[in-house]
Amino acid sequence: MAPKSLPVRPTTDMAKEALFNILNNQYYFDDISVLDLFAGTGNISYEFASRGTEKITAVDSNLGCIKFINQTSEEFEMPIETIRSDVYKYLEKVKSKFTIIFADPPYDLSINYFLQIPEVVFQNDLLEEDGLLIIEHSKHMNLSGHDRYNESRYYGGSVFSFFK
Repeated sequence: MAPKSLPVRPTTDMAKEALFNILNNQYYFDDISVLDLFAGTGNISYEFASRGTEKITAVDSNLGCIKFINQTSEEFEMPIETIRSDVYKYLEKVKSKFTIIFADPPYDLSINYFLQIPEVVFQNDLLEEDGLLIIEHSKHMNLSGHDRYNESRYYGGSVFSFFK
């Protein structure tokens, strides 16, 4: 259980289950690499690890979140590499490519911050061929104007927007 002091809003179980049902039809989890941006408690990273993903990188700027992910992944022997960094700075310097990039920024950020994520991901060629960028956001935000936007799925107050 994550400490209450962490500044996070974990993805709901219903939304997470639905997301992984979608991904399960497209990927073999043991063959992919995952970048979890604004990782928070590591909820999404743990889900990938529990399904056999060996290459997971979790990025968050909060030291408490990074420590919690490190402690949890060590305790459950999960292959999660953590990086404490501002997500936007990390995206500018990372050289690796990923099969899936999942971003769950704070919902109160402006739409420009959300749209900056696909801009940098595609500009810096961070997705593998057939890769997917997934951004979780509030149902009050619409990201469909981006040229790499593919579709959105709604789960309560949360939305997953997919970019290819």
